[in-house]
Amino acid sequence: MGETPGGTPGRTPGRTPGRLDELASRAGKWLGRAAAAPERHTAAVVADRFDRITWRDTYEQSAGLRDVAEELNEHYRYTTDLLTDVFLAAYKVGPRLRERAEMDPSRLVNHQVISSLVESLEFAELRRETAGDPYAAAMAVLAQAAALRGMLERSRTAQERAERAKRAQRDAEGAADAVGAALQQAADEADRSNGVGTVPAPAADAVQRAIEAAKAADAAARQAAQDAAQALAAAPGIRAAARNAAAKAARAVREEATLMRAWGVAPGELERMPFDQRARLAERLRTGRLAQWAELIGRFRQMAGGERARKVENATGELVGVTLGDDLSRVIPSELANLGLSELRAVFAARYAAGELMLYDSQGEQATGQGAIIACVDTSHSMYEAGPGGVTREAWAKACALALLDQARHAGRDFVGVLFAAADKIQVFRFPSGQAAGIARILDFAETFLGGGTSYQAPLTAARELLEKEFNDTARTRGDIVMITDDECGVTEEWMRGWNDAKHLLGFRVFGVAIGAPRAADTGSVLEALCDNLRAVEDLTDVHAAADLFRVI
Repeated sequence: MGETPGGTPGRTPGRTPGRLDELASRAGKWLGRAAAAPERHTAAVVADRFDRITWRDTYEQSAGLRDVAEELNEHYRYTTDLLTDVFLAAYKVGPRLRERAEMDPSRLVNHQVISSLVESLEFAELRRETAGDPYAAAMAVLAQAAALRGMLERSRTAQERAERAKRAQRDAEGAADAVGAALQQAADEADRSNGVGTVPAPAADAVQRAIEAAKAADAAARQAAQDAAQALAAAPGIRAAARNAAAKAARAVREEATLMRAWGVAPGELERMPFDQRARLAERLRTGRLAQWAELIGRFRQMAGGERARKVENATGELVGVTLGDDLSRVIPSELANLGLSELRAVFAARYAAGELMLYDSQGEQATGQGAIIACVDTSHSMYEAGPGGVTREAWAKACALALLDQARHAGRDFVGVLFAAADKIQVFRFPSGQAAGIARILDFAETFLGGGTSYQAPLTAARELLEKEFNDTARTRGDIVMITDDECGVTEEWMRGWNDAKHLLGFRVFGVAIGAPRAADTGSVLEALCDNLRAVEDLTDVHAAADLFRVI
């Protein structure tokens, strides 16, 4: 057998048998590499099974979320995963993000977007409104949809390189698996008769080629990952866009929460409300007749609550001066100071025995209403007119009426809203004390506007008949009628006699508010003759013009 130049007789260069242990040593770096690789995640926010169920349920109930996902998926990849992360970051009480190294390379853009959101102060503000509330978290996603679209567009280059990094990583894992397969083949062909384990040259060469391919694939994967990271870092304006998006979402969620509170919808009621029902309610509140006056309604209700807290029954009330007596709970400080001097204690005792201690004097306010509270609200055409601050007469009147509804609920009294205009235009809304008011019914009352002229007799007759029925059914008397109007109107003598007779029998009181029409409250006016308490309101931005109503009704 001849000898080839530079080689061994009978062998071709590169076709040298190998020892199995040496091949295994060289291949060791790649063996089991794919299996030992850390798990790569497609979700940036760590979530448990229940979090994922909440997201799926919310997604199925929200047409808005599905529309956003469909629109984004037409232009970008993995956007459903991104929306899931945004939702969970807003929903979870303490969201935790995975490290970038834990992420599937294809989701690095998502991770960057979520990191930018969560690390902003604006997102912390947002989470105060959304944590634990799936609906509010979904709102936050929808409010950020446009900004997310912009961030994805700015990250197109980074996403493309991340995709290449994903493919390169997959190739590297495949190449590592190929090393293991080649080594296994070499082991199967090894000759162990000499105790060394000699591998035939073709099998040894296959192992070496697999190792070289694995090295090249690993280098390519590292370079692709580096390129993706650089492209991601260079993506313009991601953090600024994230801050702006979080701030916008926080405003949207806060505005809706304020809107709900203004209309008296309690947080607990919202949590129990089905998603689609809550969405419809929010839309109605945003677009209804009085949507722009939510802040006024909220201020009215807040003011009424404060005045209600000052209201007392058969107890001391507002301080009006100093008097004499023996009530130790009302002794003024200068009298109590006498107890600190031994020589004056006997004087204090003598004055106490004689009932001559100086005491704070106070005046109690008696609550006399027991029957229903009835708000008669004028909805004639002139109530469209706006006063100072652009507040319409209708808005002020309805806000006052809704605060009276709260007053009735708090006192366990029936409430009736009587909307009126001309004599043939009247609509009655009853809210019995023993039944839930229901936000839909409240909105029906607040948004109804009849239009036309004005008649006093029609609404007041309806109010009187309601109180008469209440008296006949439950023997309750001493109801309260609040008449809110911006017009002057006459009544017949016969009607007035019947009105006075009913008032004497039922003991109800009538409070009048001439809104934006001071002449209607002038001395000698019909409204003055009808009412026990009458005031004119011209500044429609001032909710305190009716404050005393909520202390005495």
